[in-house]
Amino acid sequence: MSISAKIADWEREKLRKAWDPGRRLIQTIRRFQALRGKHGPVAWIARNYWRRAHQFWSVITQNEIQLTTKIGGGLLLTHPNGIVIHPEAVIGPNCLIFNQVTIGRGKAGPDGRTVPVIGGHVDIAAGARIVGGITIGNHAVIGLNAVVLSDVPDGGVAVGVPARVIRINPVPEDPA
Repeated sequence: MSISAKIADWEREKLRKAWDPGRRLIQTIRRFQALRGKHGPVAWIARNYWRRAHQFWSVITQNEIQLTTKIGGGLLLTHPNGIVIHPEAVIGPNCLIFNQVTIGRGKAGPDGRTVPVIGGHVDIAAGARIVGGITIGNHAVIGLNAVVLSDVPDGGVAVGVPARVIRINPVPEDPA
């Protein structure tokens, strides 16, 4: 069974056990974002609760993922330690991000954007750095400690410093 790059698999984010820091952190972001635009004292209290919970889980995991970051459903933070994601970056659905990954601002791309756009079902290995106004295609794989400074096509496997695409895997057809 292939994982979709377009349709979020929300089961991936469900809590599996009491101590599940990566999923707890994502839960705080989801709950806070669900309350944006809601008014009244109950919404205000709930937003503040989830903001404080986010601060707690950010300290526990030592991650910097802002409450306003655009993250598609089904994100997995397998070893949630030291992950930094720029608040303007966009993460597609069903992505997998390992520890010590940085997704940040850098050189502007052709469209003037200075932060990455990560496609759906992208696996980002430990220590990878994805910087600048680049696009990572759907079903791409970013290798260990890779420094990605240029676009990666759909199904591309990027490794090295600076990263280069060493292979393009066949992209599975998305169930629609």
